[in-house]
Amino acid sequence: MAHPLDNVVWHALTGPRQALGEVRGLAGRFHPEVSPFGAIADRTDAAWSDLAGLVGAGHVTCLFGSGVALPDGWEELMRVPCGQLVAEDVTTDGESEGLVPLGPDDVPEMLELVAATKPGPFSVRTVEFGGYVGLRDDAGTLIAMAGERLRCDGYTEISAVCTAADQQGKGLGTRMVRALVESIHDRGEQAFLHVADTNENAYRLYLALGFRERSKPSAVVVRVPS
Repeated sequence: MAHPLDNVVWHALTGPRQALGEVRGLAGRFHPEVSPFGAIADRTDAAWSDLAGLVGAGHVTCLFGSGVALPDGWEELMRVPCGQLVAEDVTTDGESEGLVPLGPDDVPEMLELVAATKPGPFSVRTVEFGGYVGLRDDAGTLIAMAGERLRCDGYTEISAVCTAADQQGKGLGTRMVRALVESIHDRGEQAFLHVADTNENAYRLYLALGFRERSKPSAVVVRVPS
């Protein structure tokens, strides 16, 4: 039986995150203002056809998985190799001090921080995934944040971990990640995350924190045939 994390976007769209997207036959996608990700249940022609109809001719989506090979007519715009890491031995005690919950009212500041630090896709409704926490400086400015994204079958992804440039090197990201791991584990779920292979510093940090590499998927931005 396939592991849910092997096709995590599909299992999120047909499971705990279904309210944030739409599914048609063997394909699904999140609402574009929530996330750019789409998914197919399998690699059959029928699934690719369902995805094309859902996304629309000439439009773009992002698939996530290992060994994604496109059918004729589909265009690959970008491929980002990543590591899928699972929190197996992450120390979490006492890391939530100073963290504040973030919600819809904080989105303008969150978008500014994301634009400056580029942790990955984040749009006006991404906060609806929930679980977002942040740190503010003495003036009340948002200087760091992280939250949850994909969720399926006992697993929740940590995402959008970012810290303002002038605040890096202080362990703020570590504090947020540990706090989120603790919150996810308290729900009886396993925390995981994805990190681009090119982000070597973050990769080393997560391994040092107690994450284990589980697989090597890629985020593949594709255009539907016109």
